[in-house]
Amino acid sequence: MKKKIFLAGMLFSTVLNAQQKDYAIQSVPFTQVKFTDNFWLPRILVNRNVTIPASFERCESTGRVKNFVMAAQRKGKFCTRYPFDDTDIYKTIEGASYSLALYPDARLEAYIDSLITIIGNAQEPDGYLYTARTIDPTAVHAWSGKERWEKERELSHELYNAGHLYEAAVAHFMATKKRSLLNIALKNADLVCSVFGPGKKHVAPGHEIVEMGLVKLYRTTGKKEYLATAKFFIEERGHFAGYDPKSKDPWKNGAYWQDNIPVTQQDEAEGHAVRAGYLYSAIADVAALTGDDSLLIAIDKIWNNMVEKKMYVQGSVGALGDGERYGKNYELPNATAYNETCAAIANVYWNQRMFLLHGDAKYIDVLEKILYNGLISGIGLDGKSFFYTNAMQVTHNFKHSDIEFSRSGWFECSCCPTNLVRLIPSIPGYVYAQKDDNLYVNLFIAGSAELTIKNTPVQVIQQNNYPWSGQLAFTINPVKTEAFNILIRLPGWAQNRAIPSDLYSFTNNRSTKIPVKVNGEDVAYTIENGYAVIHRAWKKKDRITVDIPMDVQKVTANDNVPDDAGKVALERGPIMYCAEWVDNNGKTANLIIPANTQFGTEFQPDLLNGVNVLRAEVPSVIIGNDNSVFTVKQKFTAIPYYSWANRGPGEMMVWFPTQVKDVQLIAK
Repeated sequence: MKKKIFLAGMLFSTVLNAQQKDYAIQSVPFTQVKFTDNFWLPRILVNRNVTIPASFERCESTGRVKNFVMAAQRKGKFCTRYPFDDTDIYKTIEGASYSLALYPDARLEAYIDSLITIIGNAQEPDGYLYTARTIDPTAVHAWSGKERWEKERELSHELYNAGHLYEAAVAHFMATKKRSLLNIALKNADLVCSVFGPGKKHVAPGHEIVEMGLVKLYRTTGKKEYLATAKFFIEERGHFAGYDPKSKDPWKNGAYWQDNIPVTQQDEAEGHAVRAGYLYSAIADVAALTGDDSLLIAIDKIWNNMVEKKMYVQGSVGALGDGERYGKNYELPNATAYNETCAAIANVYWNQRMFLLHGDAKYIDVLEKILYNGLISGIGLDGKSFFYTNAMQVTHNFKHSDIEFSRSGWFECSCCPTNLVRLIPSIPGYVYAQKDDNLYVNLFIAGSAELTIKNTPVQVIQQNNYPWSGQLAFTINPVKTEAFNILIRLPGWAQNRAIPSDLYSFTNNRSTKIPVKVNGEDVAYTIENGYAVIHRAWKKKDRITVDIPMDVQKVTANDNVPDDAGKVALERGPIMYCAEWVDNNGKTANLIIPANTQFGTEFQPDLLNGVNVLRAEVPSVIIGNDNSVFTVKQKFTAIPYYSWANRGPGEMMVWFPTQVKDVQLIAK
């Protein structure tokens, strides 16, 4: 543990020395938080033992590694489909590096070193690194353009590749203290900064993430050019004369790339949902590091639009398969919901940064909703099967080319599996945050954390069975008695707020007073920005207990969402539920949940790696052999949404009608 804390502290001190301004709130590094729980720790271990090795193997078997080998030799033919396939190696290295920081592994580290050597050999002398061109500049990928950066605004992904390289390099440096990948990244970043900027080449990157990567390099090195170039790329949006501002086509007016108007004038989440999430994350970073209030105002407006009008009930975004993008306000169809896994990951990054900017629990409420539902639904319980899209319903008669009904081991465009590789081991870094003498407890995950408050080392131990139980316990162990504030998030779902807007609501209100005790005695806490604030002089073995009720809640949607009219969804704690065919007589599309339905809960340790299921008796619509239509009562079972499609293909529903209004007969 001491080594891990040292590594994290080394990076943190570099950050502090690198800039004057920053987020007022700072996350407690993931290397200082150790999980012991039964929900996230198994997933981190599966990621380490299954997902990371499978990802590297698939990078080898699909030719992604071969592309770098050929680029080093400057001969051959690019052998995968997309020019951004380089990033699958970068993202896997990033995730593997995070894993190394938690679980040292000499064999894994040596393999990463071998890949870094291959990557370094593929880099051109001036720092350019992009295998789709370097292999054979006379026969480049169709998306790449004849010259460097020529199609960066739309298709080439040259800067997108660079951004993921930077993110991987910082992770590898943090985990190993080796500069091998970092030096490659810095050489590339220096080239990028020499090419783009005021008085140089002007472009708004087509697929954002280079901005986030440059910020990480700035934090690591303190080199101001990296932050300046990140800010430049953000400010370049909305100034391209090649778009038609009058066109309603998002590709022709630039909205698909968030490039139709300057960022400071944007007030709506739009375009490709992954690109958007990375852009909004970078805007938050740059706003924090530069103090640019115009960026802060813009990002607040965009976040409000997303949460109020463009987010699915299980936390996903990006409704439309046509461009993997946001739809119009309240355009949230269920049958064709796209919900790319990468968009959920980008949205986690964005909401974490919004919290660091503002210190409001509502951002963590959204982050938690995504993590426990629309994000981990993207990976199978086996750790090596994935969803690119995350459906909201599956019926026997519905076929749509964009929507997946069963998981795949890999994709030609395999951005989502490798993105999960890098996100999952970093989750311990979302649990706690600090500002001066304030300690924020954001996520409820059993384990321990080692941190420092007012120059006093403090250990925090969480004990709970979350997300299945709301009974939480925290043991506070400062090395000496010290006064500081502990702020424990009071989840919105425990206070009659399905999400921080009126897009979704609970049908029943309940008492919102959540009991909090210290050493067995009630505490009259204050509530600030969604947190229970407890101030006292803390001593060893002080124990906080919180009892958050976990009733089954029926969720309704805003009247402006036509697909959800007259329907309810089911939620318990942070978990959204769905019904799957295998538990409900082979069908789910015929189920009705009347307003007065009462639910029981049951934990089943042998089902889907251990889940709480919801049970009830509900009507189902039956069509008789004589074409008569009637309802019968049947037993109903709902499982956590994230766990669907782990038992074979079949029907699945999230939203259920509360009554029969019409029956559509379909010939088979």
